[in-house]
Amino acid sequence: MPSFTVLVNGRSHTVDVAADTPLLWVLRDSIGLTGTKFGCGMGQCGACTVHLDGKAVRSCMTPITAASGRKVTTIEGLATEHGHRLQQAWVEEDVPQCGYCQSGQIMSAAALLAAHPKPTDDDIDRAMSGNICRCGTYSRIRSAIHRASQEV
Repeated sequence: MPSFTVLVNGRSHTVDVAADTPLLWVLRDSIGLTGTKFGCGMGQCGACTVHLDGKAVRSCMTPITAASGRKVTTIEGLATEHGHRLQQAWVEEDVPQCGYCQSGQIMSAAALLAAHPKPTDDDIDRAMSGNICRCGTYSRIRSAIHRASQEV
């Protein structure tokens, strides 16, 4: 089995997995970071969103070969000691209900704020359109992103 090295949340990890193994399973099963969730397995729900070199990607559809030698950030790597500003805004706006999609939602929102620090509603809608929330907290998600954008 081949070895691949990936930089996850600032730490280098070498994993022995098949070349077509999705990054999601490397993160969860090989590295032990379970904050990234499996949702649909087809890249359509957004629950598995992580950053690859700062861009939001669906880790269920990203083979380890595409991540090897690159910088991966997961929800565990996003937070500071007191939480990321988006995580704080999520709590302040009472976004989570079941919570299953939230790590993917926050990772997509973080990529948005990195690219557009003061997003409009349209910017938010476009950036978040690939993330499904079965609980329907979309308006609170938008409010939380706006709140976080004010804290820059």
